[in-house]
Amino acid sequence: MGSAGVKSAKRGARKTVGEAAASEDEVFILQFRVWLKDVNPMVWRRIQVASTMTLREFHGVLQVATGWEGIHLYQFIIYTARYGSWETGARSPAMTLGELKLRKGSRFLYEYDLNIPWEHEIRLEERQSVKPGAHYPACTGGDGDCPQEDCGGPEAWIWRQDNAFGYETMDDLEITTEFLQEVAETKSLAVLDDPDRAEELRAALDRLKERASWLGNRFERRKTNERLQQGEHLNLMHQQM
Repeated sequence: MGSAGVKSAKRGARKTVGEAAASEDEVFILQFRVWLKDVNPMVWRRIQVASTMTLREFHGVLQVATGWEGIHLYQFIIYTARYGSWETGARSPAMTLGELKLRKGSRFLYEYDLNIPWEHEIRLEERQSVKPGAHYPACTGGDGDCPQEDCGGPEAWIWRQDNAFGYETMDDLEITTEFLQEVAETKSLAVLDDPDRAEELRAALDRLKERASWLGNRFERRKTNERLQQGEHLNLMHQQM
């Protein structure tokens, strides 16, 4: 919201947070903690959003904060009701967070990629006043890297993490180290003149590069907030094709 202050923040809530109309007196900040379920190590985020934000925009914020790319369908499950992508038959996500009348400690689910759902548990931690000069939405905490899109769900993600530094990785690192050591000792790339050695090195590097992608998208809170301030969530709230 920037330095324009509380008054402009409240007056501009419809512009910056989006689709919902609300009077100035109704605007407040909701602080949520979000967990990605069934993964280890834990992936979690703490985010602050205005009560006038719609569930559709909240979906966009969750995409940015967690590290997803917005390419799949989604739904919220709140009080047994479903809100989300129209293709799922869920209710419209145009409802605002304030209209849900959530209480401190209230929990609900957010599912992304409904073929093999990534389930996020969301809990309302605090309801706060708008702080002058603060930017909303904001990510105020978190840890854990976002899984790779289309990796096959939580079980496949855990398998990839376990195997990213397995025995095969150690073998490929040994091949690469031996090559670098030989180049350093001979001060020559003549080893690449041997087609078998060159192919062995290329294959090892390709496998290492592939396994590096298994580690997911690194979480950096500063960059996450930069993306939110730039309004990237307003793009990701729509499915990316």
